[in-house]
Amino acid sequence: MQGFRVTGAVGIAGLAAAVTAALLPVGTNALADSTGDPVEYVTLFAGTDARTRDAARAAISAAGGQILQENEAIGTALVRTDRTQFRTLVRRGGAVLGAVPNRVIGQAPELTRTRDVVERLSPADRAEATKRFRAAAPKQTHRAAAVAGAEPLADLQWNMQMIGATPTGSYASELGDKRVRVGVMDTGIDGAHPDLAPNFDARLSKNFTTDIPEADGPCEVTTCQDPADVDDNGHGTHVAGIIGAAINGIGIAGVAPEVTLVNVRAGQDSGFFFLQSVTDALTYSADIGLDVVNMSFYVDPWLYNCSANPTDSPEEQEQQRLTVEAVQRAADYARGHGVTLVGALGNESTDLGKVSADDSSPNFPEGNERERVVDNSCLTVPAETTGVVSVSALGPSGRKAYYSNYGTEQTDISAPGGDAFDTPDFKVDPKGQILSAYPEALGRAEGEIDENGEPTSPFTVKDCAGDVCAYYQYLQGTSMAAPHVAGVAALVVSRVGFGQGSGFGLDPGITESVLFNTATTQSCPNPPDYAYTVNGASGTREFTHTCETTNSTNGFYGRGIVNAQAVGNLLPLADLTAPPR
Repeated sequence: MQGFRVTGAVGIAGLAAAVTAALLPVGTNALADSTGDPVEYVTLFAGTDARTRDAARAAISAAGGQILQENEAIGTALVRTDRTQFRTLVRRGGAVLGAVPNRVIGQAPELTRTRDVVERLSPADRAEATKRFRAAAPKQTHRAAAVAGAEPLADLQWNMQMIGATPTGSYASELGDKRVRVGVMDTGIDGAHPDLAPNFDARLSKNFTTDIPEADGPCEVTTCQDPADVDDNGHGTHVAGIIGAAINGIGIAGVAPEVTLVNVRAGQDSGFFFLQSVTDALTYSADIGLDVVNMSFYVDPWLYNCSANPTDSPEEQEQQRLTVEAVQRAADYARGHGVTLVGALGNESTDLGKVSADDSSPNFPEGNERERVVDNSCLTVPAETTGVVSVSALGPSGRKAYYSNYGTEQTDISAPGGDAFDTPDFKVDPKGQILSAYPEALGRAEGEIDENGEPTSPFTVKDCAGDVCAYYQYLQGTSMAAPHVAGVAALVVSRVGFGQGSGFGLDPGITESVLFNTATTQSCPNPPDYAYTVNGASGTREFTHTCETTNSTNGFYGRGIVNAQAVGNLLPLADLTAPPR
């Protein structure tokens, strides 16, 4: 593996001493700076050449920092320091562009993730739905109607039917190739789940996070770094099931049920995604030869990263600029190594081309959020990172989901993500969401599975094959839409992949072109001002989203709805690079 250096102390003291005078003004001593609580920073080097890297290491040492880990491929380093002026001092000399706080050690935020409210619904909505559905069906173990050649829970997978991933659709012509590796950059994968174990690659899987007890809860292992086959959040396991749940006679099937799944974990148990973990996971994905990586998150702590927002402090502006640049470098590195990148557009119910406000940032440590004015120059990362296929979410009727972000510049393609309120009475129906794999241990801990192994709510489904039982949960979000696209991208690579130098793969540009050309064209609603009604437990909400159209795309659906079935009828490779229709 290339790209990483992990160190104890910075092993360049001599070089640091030699350049200190060039980095600091006369009379300034970085080591005399006052000390505070230890903080981890992600530092971004001015370049990736050897000379710049050496100068950056020296600058970090001179400013009182200790390099914990370095990503040479994109020019970043994870640094720990207790020097209060570290961020100011390290920039002097120009070898380091700046430093972004990665995590604050010793803080104890009370976590209330707004994304979770959308994906799992509010506790009140869940309770109301549970009450109604429990009265109709006291036990939630599902008994599916027989469907020839289908998995037992296939009748609950309206999402796979929408994109043609069925026994008579893509499964009949393209199940995916084991040589195609799909990275799930998320909160982890439950590698023992019966529907994921057949396709899970434990050897290549890696966890890039360390649990923060104050945020994630007590560490499950002494090192606070979970094994690479564990998911204590459930989000990543759900995403993995959408991409590649196996056809094995139990539960569900994914979009690409025979591709290889690799956990490249960058998310904390609590659902935070910090910069260093994200960039390192992307670089690793490139180095080990992954073909597709799904990214259903945004990089914390800023929902929108603004380069020069006057309402932000200079330090905050720098943090946001460096976040955009570091992720862009990592994305470029990954694409340059043949990785197709897929991202979720987000669940803020916002036209990202007309975004005007943000009251959720910075979200870590909690309590620092404030209202600020933003505009279209502010980017949500990685969804708006150049080279990432960005995905909006659809409900079972095919409408853009009520929560899904959108925009003519931002939406590349659309896919089913679930919409619990896409119902005749606009009230919650769990079956309007997306059903996918659920770690049993987590389900029991959350009270969704009782002591007898039975689901306690309509949001959890159980299926058994002989003595083996597995569990599945309903979630919704653009987080669920993106893996449908990642799965179809894996089918594209499987179908037309070819050797590029060494190995099996496909240029990301070709993969994207095929995705767009095979998508099912979907026009804006008529009229384009679409009225939503959401009858939630807290009352009725009504609002309107406007779908705008350009020559080749529109704000709700992008270039269309991703289509797995069409991949089995691909044109010859030479014709696949034609401009999208």
